[in-house]
Amino acid sequence: MCGIAGFTTHRHAPENPAAALSKMTDALTHRGPDAEGAYADPAVRLGHRRLSILDLSGGSQPMSSADGRWHLVFNGEIYNYIELRRDLEARGALFRTQSDTEVLLQSWAEDGASCLSRLNGMFAFAIWDSAEKRLTLVRDPLGIKPLYYANHRGELLFASELRSLLRFPDFRPGLDPASVNKYLALGYIPAPSTAYAGVRKLEPGQLLSWSPAGRRTEYFYDLPIEDNPVGAGTFDESAQTTRELLREAVRYQLRSDVEVGILLSGGIDSSAVAALAAPLAQKKLHSFSIGFQEASYNELPFAEMVARKVGTEHHHQTLTPKDVSQALPAIYRGLDEPLGDASLVPTWFLARLAAGKVKTVLGGDGGDELFAGYPSFQAHLLVERLSFLPVGVRVAINHLIQRLPVSHNYKSLPFLMAQFLKGLGLPAEIRFLLWMGACGNGERNDLLSPDARQQLHRHNAFEDVTRLAYRSGLSGGLERIFYLCTKLYLQECVLMKVDRASMAHSLEVRVPFLDPDLVTHAFSLRSDYKMRGRQTKLILREALKNDLPHEILHRKKAGFAMPVASWLQQDLREWAQDLTQPSLVASTGILDPATVHRMTQEHLGHKADHRRSLWSVLAFLAWWREAKNS
Repeated sequence: MCGIAGFTTHRHAPENPAAALSKMTDALTHRGPDAEGAYADPAVRLGHRRLSILDLSGGSQPMSSADGRWHLVFNGEIYNYIELRRDLEARGALFRTQSDTEVLLQSWAEDGASCLSRLNGMFAFAIWDSAEKRLTLVRDPLGIKPLYYANHRGELLFASELRSLLRFPDFRPGLDPASVNKYLALGYIPAPSTAYAGVRKLEPGQLLSWSPAGRRTEYFYDLPIEDNPVGAGTFDESAQTTRELLREAVRYQLRSDVEVGILLSGGIDSSAVAALAAPLAQKKLHSFSIGFQEASYNELPFAEMVARKVGTEHHHQTLTPKDVSQALPAIYRGLDEPLGDASLVPTWFLARLAAGKVKTVLGGDGGDELFAGYPSFQAHLLVERLSFLPVGVRVAINHLIQRLPVSHNYKSLPFLMAQFLKGLGLPAEIRFLLWMGACGNGERNDLLSPDARQQLHRHNAFEDVTRLAYRSGLSGGLERIFYLCTKLYLQECVLMKVDRASMAHSLEVRVPFLDPDLVTHAFSLRSDYKMRGRQTKLILREALKNDLPHEILHRKKAGFAMPVASWLQQDLREWAQDLTQPSLVASTGILDPATVHRMTQEHLGHKADHRRSLWSVLAFLAWWREAKNS
């Protein structure tokens, strides 16, 4: 796992290219504390920071081909590199190292972009063709690893994180109001947009080629899903296949020259990974969990139950509001884009805990999206059944909910019902993502300053939802919801959160559920194999019935939540009040100080429950305070 950065110099170069590259890679030291390297060419500079996981002595980067034509900087892991190497050797390729980096380099040199379909891994890389003076950027199919780029004075800049791009001389992009509008709706900024105007994220499964002749982008992968899939077997056969594919993914992702651990929440997904990994590991695995003093948020007993069952050496930490209050500045200093998901905070602590013992871990991310684990999927089916209700009835219900007593408890009825009604009357895809997101349309409109509101009055905050729905080719129904939940919520929120939280502590997180064969299988399943009525993850529970305790298999979905609503009234109160000072809010040029103040006072005064929207605003302001001063 590493950090990469670089830029072309076809026509324009900074005054001191070596110093410029050094500043960019220095900003990525946390992603690669073990080593650094650079490559210089009259037309390009490539930089690399390394976190050593495979071939500790031989995988240094940038790496060049034996003939001197190809030069690679690579962030990630290719899990099937041993199998790919055997194939390349059979075709006459010679290797100098044992690294997956050289396998990727040789694969590209032999087959070009067609090699991408054979890669099983997580990756973002840049490869320079010195013969044709072409730089190519590639991001993995599921967007597990990030890659940013910008056109500056006719040259291409790229980096693993935004903060690295911002170190390039004289590159000072401003906030993008349209992206902030999307953030307020969703709680994250979908690719290709970023928080800054003129800076882009390479989309998952996308390739960008840059040369003096021009720029070209293309998709080499999209999610393998179609309308009304029928699968390739019975429910029992499909469950068996699910387990076999997950076990094979875990086996691949245990490959490492350093010790591997498990992030264990006590939910079915991470527990499944732990149960399948423990018998395959060369030695006893470490597992790691975070809990809370508040019983309704605390999953530690379930995580410890799994750890005992599968035989890991378990480590845990119970978070207090004081712990969180002290760490918040560091947490948001580590973000290069705003993220409204409060679970970033416990994820950051979990990564810190794990990094004290190991350099790489397996996690359970992706299981909810692939196998319909979120309550929002159930809510979607319920709304579809209630669509006959007249608008007037829905409005009356909404007024009734607003009169319910304010409760800041975990999953309080007023909060859940308010969330449920937030998207009524909207297209199904937008409604679903609003449930998973930050602010309802009315809240979002109020939060914008008058100038921003005028500037954005024709902007569609959900344009990425519409674009991706069209791109999917799906007619609708649950399959299109599965597609969009994966393309947006998983890729742009969950994976971004895990990447930034883990990389802040130089920890690599691997995600077996996002193995390409398992993803293909999951999207081929009939929807009633995944959920039926109020039951979710049916096939996954069946697949693991002999591996996990009954109490784990049949738990309700908990989520990696933090007691945001109540903590904001206690130890985090001062933090919230400090962030919502009118001067800081006004400095964004986008948010309205009066609305932010009112929302804060209503929540702190127990007059309303703004936990989801207020935290998103606070997270944005915490990010902005660090970003504008960096």
